[in-house]
Amino acid sequence: MSALRDTLHRYVDDGGVPGAVGLVARGDDVDVVTVGSADVDGTAPMTRDSLFRIASLTKPVTAAAVLMLVEEGRLALDAPVEEWLPELARPNVVRTPDAPVDDVVPANRPVTVEDLLSSRTGWGFPADFSLPAVQSLFTVQKDGRTLRDWPDPDTWLGRLAQVPMLYQPGQAWLYDTSSDLQGILVARASGRTLPEFLAERVFEPLGMNDTAFEVPEPKRHRFASAYAPAPGGTLELTDAPDGQWSSLPRFHSGGGGLVSTADDWLAFARMLLNGGESNGHRLLTPTSVSRMTTNHLTAGQRADVTLFLEGQGWGYGGQVDVTPADPWNVPGRYGWVGGTGTTAHVVPATGTVAILLTQVAMENPTPTPLMRDFWRSVAGG
Repeated sequence: MSALRDTLHRYVDDGGVPGAVGLVARGDDVDVVTVGSADVDGTAPMTRDSLFRIASLTKPVTAAAVLMLVEEGRLALDAPVEEWLPELARPNVVRTPDAPVDDVVPANRPVTVEDLLSSRTGWGFPADFSLPAVQSLFTVQKDGRTLRDWPDPDTWLGRLAQVPMLYQPGQAWLYDTSSDLQGILVARASGRTLPEFLAERVFEPLGMNDTAFEVPEPKRHRFASAYAPAPGGTLELTDAPDGQWSSLPRFHSGGGGLVSTADDWLAFARMLLNGGESNGHRLLTPTSVSRMTTNHLTAGQRADVTLFLEGQGWGYGGQVDVTPADPWNVPGRYGWVGGTGTTAHVVPATGTVAILLTQVAMENPTPTPLMRDFWRSVAGG
């Protein structure tokens, strides 16, 4: 762990991040490194129980919730989602990816629950953001780090339905939109709001006591401020502890709305490593966990989105490594990164969990040097 500590300290000392929490668990052996401060002013040290906006580390949690409803028979993987999301009953698809948004054809089949889980709905972000249909999507699928600007889920879904798909359902992997659709699906199929469902069915059984879509006042002293890189190597404050997450937003983002801690995400990761069971509670069957952590993309689909996946695969809600391109890419490694500067992965082959939480936003889909150095330290440990 000395190498990891040195790595994190180097980035804090260089001013790249105010602070960081790194957690590495191998079986029952858990090591945690905390460095720096919760803000650039150094008003409070970073601690093991510091709260972070985990952004897209929300995605695996939402996927697990969908699979819980599948197991209960409320949903089916091959079922058209229009039963619960009627707004998506008759989508249009642009004739070619670079076609104008008014040059469309009908979808050749309904969107299914499995399409949502595998991020192959036809909506989402490809490698080329300049395509007309993608520019149209940007008007609806806005930055998930500023959720206070989003409308309620029903309004959002109605607006998305007016945006043509970039590809036919099941044809291509596209980033982000499918996870927010999963969140709405969970709410409508369960008859609960997404925050209620996750709190009752996932967070409470796993003991994830600090994970939620808002941070109540008594916990805000542990909530790290959020920043974005600014010119001259400085950091610009984007959200304070009493900012966006001080109350429940209108939109409950299944793609990126949660706040959490390193130990809370560890509890979720251990549930996956233990075949869906933890603390005497079974959330998922081993079969569902296997589907969640198995690559569902073809080689061609992976090759089309190297900007996001760097040649690796995608399960449900997270990346699945299929090629050892770098020292940390162990086949079967599952997890993802968050645009707020977070990463979390599980390695079923070794029983390893690696979590890095920082509060400086990514500038693009490419993992930051700090993330790569963290992964390299874990792989070398």
